[in-house]
Amino acid sequence: MKTIRYFAALLMLISGVWHVALYLKAPADIGIAGLAFGVLYLIIGLLLLRPKMIGVYLGLIPVVPLIMAPFMVKLKDLDLATTSILIIDLVVFVCCVYLILARKKSSGG
Repeated sequence: MKTIRYFAALLMLISGVWHVALYLKAPADIGIAGLAFGVLYLIIGLLLLRPKMIGVYLGLIPVVPLIMAPFMVKLKDLDLATTSILIIDLVVFVCCVYLILARKKSSGG
């Protein structure tokens, strides 16, 4: 389970750095929301490296852009960077759901 948690943390940190770098490169393109998600992802990535469950629960946040994406952009207009970020979001979300369910199963709840 540590491997899954560290994998999710690594992906969150990569995505956070990627969001911040995109903002610094072209602030008008990604906007302040992209920067905010980048900073949030960096915080979540760091929290996932700690043994507390708060990082795992916060790791569910990447589902928000996954839900919002179809309303904001047409699927045919997605570029490689956006698609990659959404895939990372999905993988992190699945990892965190797995960690939560595994913990509840092992604690008998």
